Formats: sequence, C-alpha cells, structure tokens
Amino acid sequence: MLTQTSFLKLNSNLNRGKKMRILVDGDASPVIKIVEEIAEEYDIKLIVFFDINHNIQLEYGQEIRVDQSFQSVDIEIFNECKEGDIVITQDYGLANLILGKGAFVLNSKGKRYTDKNIQYLLMKRHLHARIRRAGGRHQTQKKRIEADDMKFRKSLRQLIETIF
Repeated sequence: MLTQTSFLKLNSNLNRGKKMRILVDGDASPVIKIVEEIAEEYDIKLIVFFDINHNIQLEYGQEIRVDQSFQSVDIEIFNECKEGDIVITQDYGLANLILGKGAFVLNSKGKRYTDKNIQYLLMKRHLHARIRRAGGRHQTQKKRIEADDMKFRKSLRQLIETIF
C-alpha cells in the first residue's frame, strides 16, 4: 500500500526536474550569461547571488544582492539551496556544504564537484594555503579560454539532462 509520505516522495522525484533551480555564486562567476541562456532554454528557475560591490543584471532569472561581509553570498546560497538544485561556484568549502544537502555542484570550467573528489580538493586548498604562508608558490589556474566556456556549457547541459 502506498502511504501519503511514499506518494509525496515518489511524486517529488517524478517532478524533480520541474522544481530544479540553478543557483549561481555571482561574485566571481565568468559564466553567468551562459547559465542564464541555458536556464531559460530549459525553463529552469535561475537565482544569481552577489554582494553590493557587483552589478549584475539578468534578462532571465532572479538577482539577489546581499550585504558585503565575510562569506555573505556563500551563506545565502547555502540557506537557499535545496536537494536537487544545481549550484555554480568555485568555492570548495561551499561546494562541500551544498553536496551535503543533496544538490549538484559545478565550477565555472564545467568540473563537477562530488563526494568522491571534494575532500581531495579541500586538502589541496589547505596545502596551497600552507605553502603561501611559508612564502612559497604553487601552480595557479590558467587564464580562461573559449574552450572552458564550451566545456562548461556541455557539462551543465549534461547535468540538467541527467537530472530531468
């Protein structure tokens, strides 16, 4: 027999794609326009979070501007995020928290953060910070190129189609 709870859970899973949202950490995201285009194409709710020092205007989606304080955008994204959402961020710490909520996370180069790779990335961030504090240097990210946009676009589409 199907209980009300089981029915609601089943119904929620069937309609997951329709309720899916894309949340973007807009403070340092070079892919907002790409996300905006894809969200509109798939008719997915888009929310871009940024602090008062940034001026982001969307043609599609919702803009949420927050005060400038330590981690203010990350806190708002974490509080707003729900299971099944897609979050676009470069922040490993935020990505780790979001994964714990059952959401999906991509960075601006199309790399998907997962439970399998997030601990490695956090450790790498920690080691790089130690190297910098000791006066050393480490390899940094390469300058963004057009191929990064194409990879991101492909990764986001694949993730959306997997979830739908």
